Amino acid sequence: MYRALTRDIEVTVEPYYLADQSDPDDSRYVWGYRVVIANHSDVVVRLMTRYWHITDQNGQVDEVNGPGVIGEQPVLRPGDTYEYSSGCPLETPSGIMFGRYRMEAENGEAFDVAIPAFSLDTPGQPRVLN
Repeated sequence: MYRALTRDIEVTVEPYYLADQSDPDDSRYVWGYRVVIANHSDVVVRLMTRYWHITDQNGQVDEVNGPGVIGEQPVLRPGDTYEYSSGCPLETPSGIMFGRYRMEAENGEAFDVAIPAFSLDTPGQPRVLN
């Protein structure tokens, strides 16, 4: 598990390799990841946008921006958690991801919450990142 805490908003990520969706002979490696966002603050927040920075083992970077996550812009009241799963394909057997969520508090203040960096490693392969 990978964890980051920003302004009492905790983001944990658990990546896992999807062997059944991967085809190493065709340079296709796929990972899923489970994200849990926990609001430990005393304010209501809404997840407005996401940003991902994905780097494969060759140093190729892909950036992903968009509204919400998995088609939702969840509202988290104090003490709430929100969980979702998504995925990431790469053309190499390893990589790394990190990012941020843009949150908006109920008073209209917008702020970024860090998504911790986490590695994408194919089981049985050595880790190689540039």
